[in-house]
Formats: sequence, structure tokens, C-alpha cells
Amino acid sequence: MFDALTDRLSGVFDRLSGRGVLSEKDIDEALREVRVALLEADVALPVVREFIAKAKERAAGEEVIRSIRPADQVVKITYDGLIEMLGGEEPEGLNLALNPPTVILMAGLQGSGKTTTAGKLALKLVKDRKKVLLASLDTRRPAAMEQLALLATQAGVESLPIVAGQAATDIAKRAMSAARLQGYDVLILDTAGRTTLDEAMMNEAAEIAKIANPAETLLVADSLTGQDAVRTAKAFHERLPLTGLVLTRADGDGRGGAALSMRAVTGLPIKFLGVSEKIDGLDVFDARRVAGRILGQGDVVALVEKASQDLDVAKTEAMAKKLAKGQFDLDMMSEQFAQMKKMGGMEGLMGMLPGVQKAKKQLAEANISDKTLDRQQAIISSMTKQERKKPDILQASRKRRIAKGAGVDVAEVNRLLKQHRQMADAFKMMSRDGGKGFARMAGMMGGGGMDRLKAMGGGKMPAPDPKQLEELGKLAGQPGGLPGLGSGLPKLPGLGGLPGLNPFKKS
Repeated sequence: MFDALTDRLSGVFDRLSGRGVLSEKDIDEALREVRVALLEADVALPVVREFIAKAKERAAGEEVIRSIRPADQVVKITYDGLIEMLGGEEPEGLNLALNPPTVILMAGLQGSGKTTTAGKLALKLVKDRKKVLLASLDTRRPAAMEQLALLATQAGVESLPIVAGQAATDIAKRAMSAARLQGYDVLILDTAGRTTLDEAMMNEAAEIAKIANPAETLLVADSLTGQDAVRTAKAFHERLPLTGLVLTRADGDGRGGAALSMRAVTGLPIKFLGVSEKIDGLDVFDARRVAGRILGQGDVVALVEKASQDLDVAKTEAMAKKLAKGQFDLDMMSEQFAQMKKMGGMEGLMGMLPGVQKAKKQLAEANISDKTLDRQQAIISSMTKQERKKPDILQASRKRRIAKGAGVDVAEVNRLLKQHRQMADAFKMMSRDGGKGFARMAGMMGGGGMDRLKAMGGGKMPAPDPKQLEELGKLAGQPGGLPGLGSGLPKLPGLGGLPGLNPFKKS
């Protein structure tokens, strides 16, 4: 969502970094470009004016002009300003009542992703060991109640039984009674929406809020609607006691202005971001991490969280042991692709790594995307078990059969095999010291290492251990950083080499 803004800001700061000393004129020009970048990203004009005014005040100090690295100081000022604009240092969690059930009311326009978000939120609460009940109060949209019941099944929670003909207020009362009698920790009420704001919808939502007395009233807004989302939030906030915002479709191609404007315009905290259509695609909003991603600094903590949640620990440890012996066949390569897809695919991973915005451009220019992963997996799936274990037996006739089965050219099969050989050679080289390098990696991923990752993912640790990242960074650099991505890209610490990235090198 912030890619265009990230590109513009990166260009501004790249130009500054080439200068040893910055004058006031240099800083003014840089902030003028930052202003244009924010306006192009559809950030509300009053918010931009306030942001630039504060940034100018901070940048006017002698500490910037006389700093050893003044460009870094300007980046820091922008970073701090973004954090302030987005809501401050610490993420605001849900206000769960001491005496359950906690009632969470979901409000928003039709099509904003409100019902889907209710299911995602239920899953997130279940992972926190809460007993959750979902109830649909949408009596107007066809199959809305059935949709929520299906999402409840996917999230592993209960949904309120559907009674045809009941009014929304009566359903709310029945849901409250069921939640209390059956000992639920959280009750999520999904209200009806409209395609546009109207008085009937507002009156119904306000009446339900009086009945349920929710601890949280969350407005779900589509981040791709830009400033319309800000106007919607203001209109709802005038009629409902909103406590927070949820922005959906943050993985879309919008300019990000809604997210940057929402907090400043409404005064309400952004509590969650919808980052995919999947049931687990809901992230807690963290201003520091979002600001870091906007400035191209990545989000290593989010990467660690995804690793702890999505990677199969047993498979990862088993693979590390094989790699320590210099073993790397095509089945293992395919498993790497599968692990990458679980963690959000090529684009998702690149978005969380620091300093790889330019690498993303290179991949896009080379027409490399997650579809490439699918083609690579299709090629491997078209091989027999013996061919995957012993690729050296693949002669011309076998390659033609494999290419036909995968629906690709023989040249693409040859490219995959060449990349596999390069990776296998690299792993053999790393195993020559008796497997010490891989033993260190396995020690980090197993033997309590994954427990530490899970602790990070659960918010029990503030950041990855620098020594671990340094150690993994060394492994990633043997030889030449991430194998197959080329020497022109930065070495990416903390990933252990991600061998599955290798097939993207075109040679």
C-alpha cells in the first residue's frame, strides 16, 4: 500500500545522503519534496501541513546542519513525524473487560470487509486463548449471516444460531444472553452496512450500541477508498462511540493516504490492518513498524513473527540437518518454495526486509513474481521421485517430458537445474567445516531457538537478539549473500540464506 510513497521518500533521502553538509536550503527542498510525496499518497492536506511544520521546526536546529551525518538526522525527523502521525510509539490493543463477556461491535459501510474482519478478529482472539462467540446482526444483505457462520467455522469459534425474521436489536439481546449464560470471553457483533451513509443504518447501529454497551466499537474502513474512508470515519464517529479503526486491504495498490490521515483527522487509534484475504490476514497496527516500512527500513520483527507462526519447525530442523551433511535435492528445493509461499510469497518477504526496495524494482523489471514460484514448483512436480533425488540423470528426452508436463519451455527447466546445482555446491561448501555453520543455524532454529522466535511473535521480546542476527547474517553471506540474488543486492541478516530465493537469478 505504501510502495509509491516509499519510492518517493527513498529518492529524496538518497539525494541527501550524497552530501556531506546540509544547508537550510537543502533541508527546505527535501521537506518540500516530502510534502509533495505525502500529498500524492492522498494524505489529507491539514495533516500534511502540520507534519511539515513540525518537521521544519525540528530540522531548523543546529544539530541537523552540523551533524556528522545530517541526512540521517532528516530521515530520523521524518520517521518520528510519521510515528506521531500514525498514533505514537506503542500499539493500542483491545480493551478486554475484566468481567466477561467483552462485547466488540463492528461497524462500517457495506463492502469494507467488516464481516471478514469479524472472522479474522475471532481467530486472533482464539490464539490468545479466548472463548469467542460471533453474531451477525445484518438482516439486510443476502447470506450475510451464513457468511459469518462459515467464517466462524474457519476460525474455530461458535456463531449464534440463525433465527429467521428477527430484528437486529432482538438478535443483539439474544447474543448477549447466550454469551453470558455459556461463559464466552468475547462476543463480536457484526452490524449491517450500506453502500453509502444513511440515517437508518446510523440509527440501527446506535440503538445496538445502547443495548450491548460494547467495550470496543471498531470502524472497519477500506484503505483503498482514500479520503472517502476518512470522511466515513468522521461521520460514524459523530453518531457512535468509536474506540478504534481497522483498515482493510492494506495489501492493495492504494496510495496509503487513508492510513496516514485517519488517526490525525479522527483522533482514533488504528488497531488492526487487514493484510490479506486469508482468515489469518489481520495484523496488530504498530506505528513504528509501519513508519519503518514506509521509509524502506523493512520490518524484521514481523518477519520473525511470520516465521514463528507459519514455518513447520520439524521440517525446518530436519532440513537443516540434511544441509549440514551437504544434501540438497529438488524435493528440498520445492519445500523451500512452499515455506516462502506460507510466509507471504516473494513480495511479502521482500516488503519486510530492510533496504530492498530497489531489489523489488529489479525483480519487477525482470518480470519475476510469485507466479515464478508456482512455475518452479510445477517443474519439480513433473519429475519422478528418482529424478528429484538424482537430477544428474535428467537428459534431453526427460527434460522435454518435464517441460511439457509443467507447461514451460525446456530452457526454464535447464535454468532451474542450473540454480539447483549452484545452491547444492554452496551448501556442500558450507558443510566442509564439519557442518559447524549449519549446526549454528540448527541451534538457533531448534534447541530453544524457535521458542525464542515464538516469544518474539507473541510480543514477549522487544526485538531479535543482535548476536543471532549477526550470526545468521554471516551464514547468509556464505558465499556472496543470498545465493542467486546477485552481488548487487544487500546482504539480508536474520534469514539464514533463504535458499528458496535462488531460482530467481536469471543467467
